[in-house]
Amino acid sequence: MRHPEGSATPDESLTARLRELKDGTGLSLAALAARTPYSKSAWHRYLTGAKRPPRPAVEALSRLAGVDPAPVLTLWETAEPPPAPSPPDGPERRRRPRWLPLSVLALLASAAAVAAAVTVTGRSAPAPAAQTLVTMPRCHARSCQGRLPDASVCARDAQTRSRVADPDYDVLLRYSPACGTAWSQVRTRSAPAREVSVRAGQDVLSASYPAGDTTGDTSPMLAVRSPRGVTACAEVDGQLACTGLDADFPDEG
Repeated sequence: MRHPEGSATPDESLTARLRELKDGTGLSLAALAARTPYSKSAWHRYLTGAKRPPRPAVEALSRLAGVDPAPVLTLWETAEPPPAPSPPDGPERRRRPRWLPLSVLALLASAAAVAAAVTVTGRSAPAPAAQTLVTMPRCHARSCQGRLPDASVCARDAQTRSRVADPDYDVLLRYSPACGTAWSQVRTRSAPAREVSVRAGQDVLSASYPAGDTTGDTSPMLAVRSPRGVTACAEVDGQLACTGLDADFPDEG
């Protein structure tokens, strides 16, 4: 899109506003990287206009600067994304076959074993097989969306894929391969009021816990194929901290 000569483009206006917000925080690039799930080099690209920042990065910087993110997001929405590169000529890529998750296969196998035992012996399967069924995840992928991880047995194989530490609390990005879900978990030194949230693209889920609640520490689960690009946040006593895996620059620190 062409713009009047001498006027700033939406991209330039967004970049200038982001630099103002960064200056307002008083944080260095390294400090920004420590408080958000985006690397120091990623922030350098966003603040110089070399790369369009993702929406969560704009929101995080606005909150760190103590301003309403809505006007900044309006700038972000009007800024023009760079054109996507044309795919190279060549034979059409074959679609990869879709496989059932291992957790589903294991559940089917266990159910088949129970049915076989009933058919052959006329009585139910032994207790160990029944216990195995109880410990299997109770949902997978989209069927887990919005559920809490402990209630769905998804926390059993959960991995901590990213973490940010604060003097009073830690925020963790948790991922369950068996369930195909990710969520945010906060570990506090006491039990203050807190809001725990997780974001992947435009999908955001959160849970709030009042002061004195010593049991609630996770957000609901989001169905994801990978933890990369997922942001886990927690706001404790008005202080926001986020962590995650940078989807754009996975190998840069």
